[in-house]
Amino acid sequence: MADAFTDALQELREFDGVDASRLAEPIARSFPVSGASISTLGEILTSETVSASDPLAARLDELQLDLGEGPCWDALRTVSPVLEPDIRHRPRGSWPFFLPAVAQEEIGAVFAFPLVIGHLRLGAVDLYSVDPTTLTPQQARQASAMAAVVSRLVLRRALEAASDDEPVSAPIDRYSRRAIHQATGMVIAQLGVSVDDAEMLVRGHAYAESRTMAEVADDILNGRLRFSVDGDGIEDLA
Repeated sequence: MADAFTDALQELREFDGVDASRLAEPIARSFPVSGASISTLGEILTSETVSASDPLAARLDELQLDLGEGPCWDALRTVSPVLEPDIRHRPRGSWPFFLPAVAQEEIGAVFAFPLVIGHLRLGAVDLYSVDPTTLTPQQARQASAMAAVVSRLVLRRALEAASDDEPVSAPIDRYSRRAIHQATGMVIAQLGVSVDDAEMLVRGHAYAESRTMAEVADDILNGRLRFSVDGDGIEDLA
C-alpha cells in the first residue's frame, strides 16, 4: 500500500491540469476503499464535484452538495478529517438529512479530508467503501497528504479559470452544477429573495420530492416549475 501511495502522490504532483475529472482515480487506488471524489465547497469556490472515481462516488458528493451537510462539510468546517468507518449502522456524525439519504445507497464507510491552504478553505476529498471498513492512522495521514497536494491543484485551476489570459478547459462539465446556479438566479428574479434563500428553496423542494437539485433545476430552467409570492407566503407553480 505504501508503494501505491507513493506512486499516486507523484502522479498528483505531476498532474498537468488537462483533465481534472480524473484526479480522484489515483487517490482511490491508494487505499482499501471502493472509490473517491473531490469537491469544492463553501464561500471561496462554487460548490462542485471536481472529480469522482465512479458513479457512486459522484452520488455521495451530490447528496452532500444537495443537502448542505455531511462528512465533507464537517471536514471543511473543522479543518480536520472526519472518519465514519460504519456510517450505516454506527454513524458518529449528526446529519439529519444526509444519514437517511446515504442509507439508501451502497455506502458502508466514508472518510472526508479537508482541502485547505493556509486560511483558505476550499473543499474536501471523500473516500468511500461499500462495506464498513477502517483506515489505519498511517493511511489517514497519507490521505491528508494527498488532500494537501490536491488543494494546490484545485486553487491553481480556480485562478486559471479567473484569468483572461489562461482560460481553463472544461473538464468538470460532467459534474457541473451550473444549471443549479442558473436556476437559483431565476428563483431570485421570481421572488426577489437573497441567494441563500433561493438556494434553500430549490434544496427544500428537491428534498420534499425526493429528487436531486439538478432535476429540480432542470424543471425551473425549462419552465415546468416556478415560484411566486401570494398573501400566504411562497408557493411553487408546477
